[in-house]
Amino acid sequence: LQQGNLSRPTTFLLLGFSNACRAQVTLCLFFQLIYLVTVLGNLLIVTLVWLDAHLQSPVYFFLGHLSFLDICYSSVTLPKILGDSFSSQKTTSFVGCITQIYFFLCFRGSECVLVAAMAYDRYLSICHLFRYPVLMSRRICHCLVAISWLSGSLSSLIQAFLTAHLPFCGSNIINHLFCEMPFLLQASCSPNAPLNKATLYALAGTIAMGSFLLTLVSYAHIIRTVLQKGVGMQNAFATCTSHLTVVSLFFGAGAVAYLVPHSSGSKEMDKVLALLYAAVTPMLNRIIYSLRNSEVRGAIRKALCR
Repeated sequence: LQQGNLSRPTTFLLLGFSNACRAQVTLCLFFQLIYLVTVLGNLLIVTLVWLDAHLQSPVYFFLGHLSFLDICYSSVTLPKILGDSFSSQKTTSFVGCITQIYFFLCFRGSECVLVAAMAYDRYLSICHLFRYPVLMSRRICHCLVAISWLSGSLSSLIQAFLTAHLPFCGSNIINHLFCEMPFLLQASCSPNAPLNKATLYALAGTIAMGSFLLTLVSYAHIIRTVLQKGVGMQNAFATCTSHLTVVSLFFGAGAVAYLVPHSSGSKEMDKVLALLYAAVTPMLNRIIYSLRNSEVRGAIRKALCR
């Protein structure tokens, strides 16, 4: 679409790792291994939560949805990266790029809210133990999951819509492994680009920071309760370690990727960080929950025995 000297590219060229630091076969095997472990590991958790009667509590209900989100989340980026690894021309259409941005932000935003919901669940189970079955009923669990999906979908829809209507100056090069909003915004030359960028980042920041603050408040109350009630609550707090590890990994990787300033020559590092939070984190989430949770390990052993 022409607007004076502004145009919207029909395709974008993605710049992966530079030839100097890329071993093609090694990268392909690495990406394939990550994707395989991510999909199989998360699919195993979803299946166990669905079938095992011992995993029907709210915490595992949320864990099942988190695993499903991780499957969707990694499937948005890794198959495209794998396909580009075998191609000399790493291109994607404009519509395909905006679609990838939408689903990437949708699943990421939904996961942010769901992680906060899991922290709230841990807060209720420790600080309001006797009222927990009422406060965290099946209906409330479904409502929290629906809120996570709706908030992620609505926020990503607005961001993708605004990004799709930004004018470009004919540049169709994205120096990244996949279509991601900050790198697509760099190709725009709109005179209102700062305002558009501020709006886009405000939407993303509201979801991320809101979820992080809710998680932080929940664990502040949990720690205060554990300190007040003494040794007897330490076993209850031990059930939070897996979730705390995932929270640290989830928000820590995102903060490093988006908030820590990088030098202009750190493009390769930006791509490594993108792989960390877009591919490696969904894989590690399931490993953390599987190794640190005795009930999940027991369910896996039962499934293997059958």
